[in-house]
Amino acid sequence: PNFKFAFEHFCIHAGGRAVLDAIEKNLELTQLHMEPAKMTLYRFGNTSSSSIWYQLAYLEAKRRINKGDRIWQIGFGSGFKCNSVVWHALRTIKPTRERNPWMEEIDKFPIKVPKVSTIVISTKKELI
Repeated sequence: PNFKFAFEHFCIHAGGRAVLDAIEKNLELTQLHMEPAKMTLYRFGNTSSSSIWYQLAYLEAKRRINKGDRIWQIGFGSGFKCNSVVWHALRTIKPTRERNPWMEEIDKFPIKVPKVSTIVISTKKELI
């Protein structure tokens, strides 16, 4: 199924880059759909199940949640554990009126996060 027709926004457990890349590929999501998860992973790291709430706050701070929007939050645990919930926005969010962990820096995001970082290993040995 094409989940992009069912939901306007996705909050995906930011357990690591490999998890996000696999979900993006298998659900055929766009960069815009993945932005909240990737920026949450970049800014806060792997915060386990709370990452989906940071992502919802990201969407709110970016003024992307409008009345009637559907948000799919997906969380993963060890083994075969997976939980999800769908939220239906009852109102358009005005982030200046909300307490939000992103508000002080939201204008700095999104940033470009490279898929692969180059690792430089020095093979030069110093003699003492």
